[in-house]
Amino acid sequence: MSDATLHATDQNPDDFAVQIADQVESFLVAVMEIARGDEPESAVPFLLLEVSQLLLAGGRLGAHEDIVPDERYEPDSGPEPDVDELRENLARLLDPIDVYSEVFDPYEPRKAPVPARISDDLTDVITDLRHGMAHYRAGRTTEALWWWQFSYFSNWGSTASATLRALQSVLAHVRLNQPLAELDGLDTDQAMGDDTLEIEAGRVMVEEIAEPLGLRPAK
Repeated sequence: MSDATLHATDQNPDDFAVQIADQVESFLVAVMEIARGDEPESAVPFLLLEVSQLLLAGGRLGAHEDIVPDERYEPDSGPEPDVDELRENLARLLDPIDVYSEVFDPYEPRKAPVPARISDDLTDVITDLRHGMAHYRAGRTTEALWWWQFSYFSNWGSTASATLRALQSVLAHVRLNQPLAELDGLDTDQAMGDDTLEIEAGRVMVEEIAEPLGLRPAK
């Protein structure tokens, strides 16, 4: 299935596979457009919207019965597109708020927060989604749905959820005009516990985050 036939008129728009593919493609196109940096003042709100909509597709995949692929072994979908440039563009665009802290599994007791990057998370999600889209465009619809469902549970679902929480937190701090703790000098190569977070976290007013992103706090 080529790009030209992805939205062919003979496809049923009510079909589950078509709807999921449409939502996935919409996310891929939108994030690539945002990463160009033409509208930096809208980057965080738009990303919040796009990740939220993608997680709706993920929720539908998660609630669906297990999808079984047609073949025992996954067909080769070709080389994975390089995402380094996309990651770098997103990192520059989101530099003031790119690093955040996250707990990977809320059901594992006494797990310390770890640093993560929104730019890394988004490119990780995109890599998973593109892999499934390659199957879909090749006409392997069941394989695409299986991959999207499997990787939703194993990777991109939790990654996108963490990203959404970080983006929502940034906007909440800005719109509510609340100070934001800055991870001063924190890098994603570091492991950190609650004490480390408390020591490393400086205080910075919301305006210092909002200004580079074109956001304005509530009056």
